[in-house]
Order: sequence, then structure tokens, then C-alpha cells
Amino acid sequence: MRKLLLSMTDGRGFDLVLVVLPLGFLLVLSGLPLLYNVVMSFQQVDMFSLGSMIRPFVGFDNYKSLFALPETWPILANTAIFVTASIAGQFVLGFALALFFASGFPGASWLRGLFLVSWVMPGLVVGAIWNWMLSGDFGVINFLLHETGLISQNIFWRSDPHYALFAVIIANIWLGTSFNMILLSVGLAAIPRDIYEAAELDGATVWQRFWTITLPMMRASIGAVVSLGLIFTLQQFDLFAAITSGGPNNASNVAQYWAWDLSFKQYDFAKGATVSVIMVVFVMLASIVYVRSTRQEVRG
Repeated sequence: MRKLLLSMTDGRGFDLVLVVLPLGFLLVLSGLPLLYNVVMSFQQVDMFSLGSMIRPFVGFDNYKSLFALPETWPILANTAIFVTASIAGQFVLGFALALFFASGFPGASWLRGLFLVSWVMPGLVVGAIWNWMLSGDFGVINFLLHETGLISQNIFWRSDPHYALFAVIIANIWLGTSFNMILLSVGLAAIPRDIYEAAELDGATVWQRFWTITLPMMRASIGAVVSLGLIFTLQQFDLFAAITSGGPNNASNVAQYWAWDLSFKQYDFAKGATVSVIMVVFVMLASIVYVRSTRQEVRG
């Protein structure tokens, strides 16, 4: 103990402090709640037994009963559609903007910074903005569609089951596009310019340079961006709470919002914990892909 204190005072043990304190912070505020949630998914927990630490152990019954519910598979399908469409939209728009700003026109850096406004805004604020924009009666989206002649009558984005999920997807794409743009811009900046110049001298077109140089050399960056997008999209809750609340009739409900609904509206904490555990598994798989992508990028 004395040697440890001496190493702290002369600075040699400060690196140990920098490691132990963050690990302790993560263990207390993230690890223990996660473990508690996993244990609860194997127990019978409702509003009457929540405060008790002695609860009946039911094994995998919560998982079996969860997948036996009629709404489970439609909600999982909504989750897959939401995640796939959001990641695809954010990536395509983010990549297009990254390529656009990489041309280096005057004011590109300032304009690129403005796109980050959407990312730094809280999710509930973004949801409130899009909640107004998607209003069926006086929303700006319907107004623009009317003015361009694309629709003849108002679309009730938030209450129509055919459009509710699509409305949240639009808002989430807008929210995450700037983040994709910044990360992909970093990957583009790491590609040596002389490779493009040599390819241009050899007569390669813009598309040929894109397919043979840009995409292959950004493979690790693209993997990292898609993995992070998957992690953030699977955790997206604020937009659903602010725009559709999972309705109407679960038309826009997804797993992350359903877990909250089961726990804090229906007071079925065991099933809510079960859904959360399933989501954690998918997030961990995405995290593994992200770590592998960043390692490949560092080695490259």
C-alpha cells in the first residue's frame, strides 16, 4: 500500500488512476444496471415484485412468451425496416455530401460545419421540430408537396399507419446524415491525392476513380460508419417518443420503444428487460464489427 501511495505521489501511478477510474465509472453506471437487467429477464417481475430482490426464477419463459405475442414479429419487422432504411439513407446522403465538400470550393468548411447543427441538437428537440413539420393540417412537408403538385390532399404522417414509420425514418435520416458526412470526410481526406492524379492522367473517368480508388481505400471507414450507424439507430428512442409514440396500433413501434412501453406503461418489467437484452446483443455485435473496422483502418 505504501509503495502504491509513493508511486502516486511521484507520478508513476497516475496512468493506473486514469485506467481504474473510468473502468469503475463504467462498471457502476453501465455494467451493474446491464447485469441487473439480464437477471431480471429470467425472473417474474411486475409492479408488485419490482421492489423485492426475491423473485421467482422462470428461466427462458419470458423469452418464449415474448415471441408468442402477436405484436412481436411486426415490431421486429418495423425495427429491421427502420434500421435498414435509416442507415442506408444516412450513408448515401452523408457520402454524397462528403464528396461534395471534398471538392474544396470557397466556404466549404463553414458550410460543412452548419450541417453539424442537426447532430448536436437533442433528439427530443429534433423530434419536436419534425413533429411540427410532419403535421397533417399545417405541416411544412405537406405544404411543399402541395406546392410542387406531388399530392392533392394532406398526408397525415403521424397518424396514418402507412406513413407513421416512414415519418420517423425521414427524421432519423436528417438527424444522422451530418455525422456520416463528417466521418466519411475524414476517410476521404486520408486518401493520397497523387493516386487520383495518376488515375486521371491514365484517362480514368470520375466514376472509374470512385469505384477503383475511393471505395476500396475507404472500406475500413465505411465499415466503421455503418457499424456506428447501426449502434446509434438501435438506440434511437427520442424521435419515436416525440413524433408517433409507436402508433397508430404499433404501426411505427420498434423494439427500443417497445421495451420502454412494456416496462413503464404496461408495468411488465420482465418482458421489457427481455426486449432490452435482445437489443443489447445486437448492439454488441455491431460494436464488435466497429472495433474490427477501426483496427483495420489503423493497420492500413
